[in-house]
Amino acid sequence: MKKILLIILSILILGVTALLSFVSLGLPNVGPPEEISIEITPQRVERGTYLAHHVTICMDCHSTRDWSKFSGPLVEGTLGKGGEEFNQTMGFPGSFTAKNLTPTNLGDWTDGELLRAIASGVNKAGDALFPVMPHPNYGQMDREDLYSIIAYLRTLEPIENEVAESNPDFPMTLILNTIPQAPQFSSIPDKTDKVAYGKYLFTASSCADCHTQQIQGAPLEGMELAGGFKFPMPSGTVWSANITPDKGTGIGTWTEEMFVQRFKAYADSSYTPADVQQGDFNTVMPWLMYAGMEEADLQAIYAYLQTVKPINNKLVRFQPHEAVAASE
Repeated sequence: MKKILLIILSILILGVTALLSFVSLGLPNVGPPEEISIEITPQRVERGTYLAHHVTICMDCHSTRDWSKFSGPLVEGTLGKGGEEFNQTMGFPGSFTAKNLTPTNLGDWTDGELLRAIASGVNKAGDALFPVMPHPNYGQMDREDLYSIIAYLRTLEPIENEVAESNPDFPMTLILNTIPQAPQFSSIPDKTDKVAYGKYLFTASSCADCHTQQIQGAPLEGMELAGGFKFPMPSGTVWSANITPDKGTGIGTWTEEMFVQRFKAYADSSYTPADVQQGDFNTVMPWLMYAGMEEADLQAIYAYLQTVKPINNKLVRFQPHEAVAASE
């Protein structure tokens, strides 16, 4: 009997070892980068600029934001330099740093390598990228939109800025390799189908990533878009809003015009971000960037949000550091 148990135990150990070896050495496996050459045309750069600044907002995480002002506007001269950290204080399973997207860092990347990183989450060296850069969402976009983003990145001013390596916690060190997947590119829906077009923009904007509470980097099941993602900030702690069509705690009573104007209020040329003092309300929501989204695009996102499941989830939106410490 002991001999049989030893044999079974040995088989289990071999099986686990083989599985761990496969996850560590055989993954991620999304295939080699495509051999493509993206022509940098004025049309692509214009579209890529719009997407990177106002829809996918790549520049939000890959630039420096001034948290002494409301909504953290971008600091001039930092466009694409990287360095922002997403760590355990925000509920992430490790410390993940936004990379330098300027030609200083990406100059020797091929277009195919950039496309693979953005759409599949595998970098030039073949390593997996944690989806704080939402590559699972970007991999559902129209290929031409991603080409436009890459064309725009090629036009950024080079900035010398070596950022820290990301450092996932265990067991994310292993799980991370299982996350990258081959992209499932789509086509931009006809704008006349507002719900389908809105869903496309909603996915590209990765609204769900911040508006769904997460535990160790995984969204809380059953609470999709109900808010509650915690963001520690210099002036206090903010929780993301409920954007489901719940009439009591979400945006169920909002009209299309109210939704659009909530964004466009920050597009007014006279608007200047207010200074934020210790204990004052602030938000990670990049209002100044989303404010540049076209009204028709905002209307489409509103139309899509009206179709999602309403979830009643009353939230505290902001607490100064002193209040947060007292409640913990």
